[in-house]
Amino acid sequence: MPTFTYSGEDHSGEKVTKTVTADDRYAVYDIARQEGHRITSIKTTSSGFKKFLNIEKLNYLLSRVSSDELVMITRNLGSMLKAGLTVTRALTVIERQSSNPRMKGVTKQIVEQINKGEQFHVALKKFPEVFSDLYIAMIKAGEESGSLSESLKTLSVQMERSSNLAKKVKGAMIYPAIVITVMVIISILMMIYVMPQITDVFKGMDKDLPATTEFLIGASDFFVDNTLVALVSIIGFVVGTLSFLKTKAGRTISSWVVVRLPVIGTMAKETNTARTARTLSSLLNSGVDVIQSIQITEEVIQNVFYKKILRDAAERVEKGTALSETFIERSDLYPILVGEMILVGEETGQISGMLQELAVFYETEVERKTKDLSTIIEPILMVIIGAGVGFFALAMIAPIYSISDGLK
Repeated sequence: MPTFTYSGEDHSGEKVTKTVTADDRYAVYDIARQEGHRITSIKTTSSGFKKFLNIEKLNYLLSRVSSDELVMITRNLGSMLKAGLTVTRALTVIERQSSNPRMKGVTKQIVEQINKGEQFHVALKKFPEVFSDLYIAMIKAGEESGSLSESLKTLSVQMERSSNLAKKVKGAMIYPAIVITVMVIISILMMIYVMPQITDVFKGMDKDLPATTEFLIGASDFFVDNTLVALVSIIGFVVGTLSFLKTKAGRTISSWVVVRLPVIGTMAKETNTARTARTLSSLLNSGVDVIQSIQITEEVIQNVFYKKILRDAAERVEKGTALSETFIERSDLYPILVGEMILVGEETGQISGMLQELAVFYETEVERKTKDLSTIIEPILMVIIGAGVGFFALAMIAPIYSISDGLK
């Protein structure tokens, strides 16, 4: 039976630390309740090999907090605060409920920091791998305005909508990615195992072969003679391309190409528009000032050119220029509706409301287009597959006709 050491307070508020043996952490809370203690933290007391290996720390380092889990935690935290629980008590409940070692460890450390007098948003800053600048800014605004539960509710909605939008776009790309990957794998296997048996027949004939056939024979010979080199080269090319896309030049090129692709480009523009509007709306609605809201939104957006627009917007707003002017001028990336709606919001004093309507509108548009995308992609994939099969068939049939004509 494992041993636990818990820290907390008794009925008089005095600090207590006690080591107990229990089946699990929930049983420790039952023991502490019987003793009249309120627990603030629990540690597992390990010995021998487990102590040397420190499994708990290893699990903490290996685990990650997913966006869906953070959304659920944020929503639950807001509900508990609205019900009257203190921040530390609500976080303690979150720690007990979570099965994620990273989330449990982070929550525990946040509680300890708050108990030492730190503000909630300051404690969150110590864990940038879990909590983004957007998250911290909205928590700070909620603390300063006294409406932390409302800020958490707004934040959970914003995160959920952004996560769902990203999932829909990625989901639409999975199907063509799988088909193309399978095509490449089948082509390589054919070059290694099928083509040599066919091309041996052509090699034995003293006839000039078509260029397509010569190309396939050369490719097949290369894959057969240098299988390991070929596979390593393909993997190296894929890894190198992905690594390049993470560099500044790669991000710039990919950002330029994506928004100019047919069909995909329109979706990319609407996705970035929806994300911009949703983030700005959430921040402004929580009480964050306009310039800081734009700067945080710049961090959320991934496309390099959209980042530049938002950076310019923050600088111009700081000099007294209306926010709508920047979006109206950059109608090449942001639809005209965006600048006009923001302009109306500035005139009526309802910018956050207008931005929220824009976010809902473009999120709906992206969702509709992702559903239609499979209808568009399927015939394109069929043409690509047909072209590949046709090229292979032509390369194999053309020599046969050539040999037949020679016999006649």
